[in-house]
Order: sequence, then C-alpha cells, then structure tokens
Amino acid sequence: MKRAINLNEKLARFDSLWTPHIIVELNGQQLKLAKLEGEFAWHDHTDEDELFFVISGRLTVQERDREGAVSEIVIGPGELHVVPRGVQHNPIAEPGTAVMLFEPANTKHTGERMLERTVVDQPRI
Repeated sequence: MKRAINLNEKLARFDSLWTPHIIVELNGQQLKLAKLEGEFAWHDHTDEDELFFVISGRLTVQERDREGAVSEIVIGPGELHVVPRGVQHNPIAEPGTAVMLFEPANTKHTGERMLERTVVDQPRI
C-alpha cells in the first residue's frame, strides 16, 4: 500500500554530511535530502538550476556574479532559494542543517569539478 513520504523518517536513515539522498523522481527531476555542516565548495551547474529548501538549521549560499562580486543569501527553516544555472555558488551550513534539493536527474553534484566531497552515485532512500 502506498503512503506519504515522511521527510523526518528519511532524514533519520542517514548521518553523512554533504551527501544528497534521492527520495523520489518525477518528470526527469529528483527530490533529494541532505544534511549539511560547514562550508562546501565553490562550484556551478552549467545547464541546471538548483533549488535549496531548508528543513532545519540555517544555510548561507554565497553566489559570485560575472564581475566576481560575492553576495550571500541566508535561508532559514521553511525558506527556499534557487541558484540559477551557471552561477558559481558555495553553500555554508550551520550545524544541524537539513535541506531538500530539487534538480534535474542529470545534475552532477559539483558540476564539472571533481572535488574531494563530490558524490558520483547518490544513494536512494
């Protein structure tokens, strides 16, 4: 029997940081959950927008414009932000931050950059 997806139950199934976990796919998009803490890395997604929805904690998304100026967007619980395709960004999370990500299924975790934290095969839960 089908039932609703409980985000808290899904979040309780893992402790890894900066590792998106796929919870559902629809129309070529993936909905993912991740636990975050600290600073990630500057990267971009050339062809895909990326949506961050904060479930708990606080996330600061640094974005770099074409001239190199950096702006910061602070996102709290119940808030979301979309990073437009091609925009370099660097997420920084307070301890206890959990987010939902919504992006095309072919989106690479760190764009074209292979970093120490890059997750190639994102787990499904």
